[in-house]
Order: sequence, then structure tokens, then C-alpha cells
Amino acid sequence: MNCDDVRVALSARLDGEDPQAPAAALEAHTDACPGCRSWLARAERVTRLTRLQAVDVPDLTAPVLAAVAADRAAARDDAAATVRARRQVLRVAVAVAAVAQLAIALPILLAGFGVEADPHTSREMASFDAALAVGFALAAWRPERARAFLPVALVLAACLAGTSAVDVARSSTALVHELGHLSAVVQAGLLWALGRVSGEPQRRLPTSLAPGRG
Repeated sequence: MNCDDVRVALSARLDGEDPQAPAAALEAHTDACPGCRSWLARAERVTRLTRLQAVDVPDLTAPVLAAVAADRAAARDDAAATVRARRQVLRVAVAVAAVAQLAIALPILLAGFGVEADPHTSREMASFDAALAVGFALAAWRPERARAFLPVALVLAACLAGTSAVDVARSSTALVHELGHLSAVVQAGLLWALGRVSGEPQRRLPTSLAPGRG
């Protein structure tokens, strides 16, 4: 084996590869050849320094946390925009319900329009409807207060639905006459949805994920 072949084999052995040469032959050559022996010493030193040298790895913690915080902030902004849009739609729906309730109540309350056998009872019911209309209007104007009015609307819807079901079952009234009470159920549902959307807490990003914090 000449020096070039020996050095190729020694380099392969230093790299953990198969030198493709007998170890005894390599040792015999390096013992007899000062040039290859010196080359092997330098190669071993370079290999050792390369393996032990520390690698400078940049600290990417701050940029990564900043990117995570930015993504979460964007997601939070998108969610907030969606909530605002839903709340606006529900506010309009509740306001329409208030106007409809008031449009039914005021003619009876002020002029007796549509009053049948019992004007006094009809006006009392119209007064109750007007009060409900004011409650719905307040909820549409100040959505954060919708939950305060919700128990009244739910109890009213439950009572009307329950009594209507009983009366229809007993044939005390026709089903078509009781369908109007479904509006109370719809109104209660709208009020519940508005109160739920308006009461959703704003989620804040944990301080541990804020930019610049470790």
C-alpha cells in the first residue's frame, strides 16, 4: 500500500467507516512511514477538535414567543369581530321584536282597537305587552343587560307554551289560536342568545407568552 491509499483508509477509519484495509497493515505502514504517522496525528487532532467544538446556536425563544403571541392576538381579534357581528344581528332582531310587541299593545292600550268582550282584561294584557316591549328595547339598546331581563322572558315563554299545550289538549281552544304564543318563545330565544354573546369574556393572552418574556 502506498501513502495515498493508507491515508484514505486512515481517514475512513477516523470517520467511523470501513477502511477497506487490514488494521495490521495500516499500523505497520504508519510505524514505518514518518510522513503518514505525522499526517495521522494531525488528522486525529483535527477530528477531536471538530467533535468537541461547541456550536453557537442562536436563541430563538423571543422571536418564537413573539410569533405565537401575534398569531393568538390575530385569532382573538377575529373572534372578537365575529362576536360583534353576531351581537349586532341579535340586537336588531330583539329590537324588531320590541317594535312588534309595542305595535300590538299600543292600539289596544290607547284606543281599545281589537278589544273584544272584556276591555279591562284586554288593556291589562296590553299593558303587560308594552312592558315587555320596553324590556326588549332596553336589551337591544344595552345588550350587556339582556341577561337581567332573560328570566322574565323565559318564564313568560314557558307559561304561555305550557298553558297553550294544556288548553289545546283539553280542546279548550284551537291550535291555530295559540300559534301566536310561539313569538314569546322566539323572543326568549333571541334574548338568551343576545345575553350569551354579550356576556362572553374577553380572553387575554397569558403573560408567559407575551413578547420578550421567558
